[in-house]
Amino acid sequence: MAAERLEILSAAELDRTLQRLASQVLESLVDSRQLLVLGIPTRGVALAEVLAQRLEQLCGHPVDCGSLDPTFHRDDLERVGTRLAPPTQLPASLDGREVLLVDDVIFTGRTVRAALEALQPWGRPRRVALLAMVDRGHRELPIQPDFCGRVVPTSRQELIALCLQQIDGEEGVFLLKDVS
Repeated sequence: MAAERLEILSAAELDRTLQRLASQVLESLVDSRQLLVLGIPTRGVALAEVLAQRLEQLCGHPVDCGSLDPTFHRDDLERVGTRLAPPTQLPASLDGREVLLVDDVIFTGRTVRAALEALQPWGRPRRVALLAMVDRGHRELPIQPDFCGRVVPTSRQELIALCLQQIDGEEGVFLLKDVS
């Protein structure tokens, strides 16, 4: 099965999009020191780390960043299967915090729903917002990102790949089309 790879965001466009998203997140906050950025595995964790660095540059102080594994809160494990994801790592209490969930691609909304359930045992945030680099449509639940890098309508057979320098040795967002 061969796949055609089409560039949606170049490295430079991804850089500008990250800068815009970081600015939008900060503009939405009353107190940036209350922000806690949590990445959803797998690519959302790396994206959250990059975003937290951008936020630190813009606001001038460290931004708490961690990860949240929603695997065992999913209602579609038989479809997506289990994988070894990084365990939940919370650098601080959630109570009263502004939590920003970060994912690379939002598709059906089921991962985000599972992430919201996974948050509950860890405390009661003041607010939870969602940032997705790409919204590819096909929602099965009424969940929408508060911050979105790009909306890319896709077919169910197509995939979106976020590539980051620290993992892939290149940066960009790509549409993968099956051409077999």
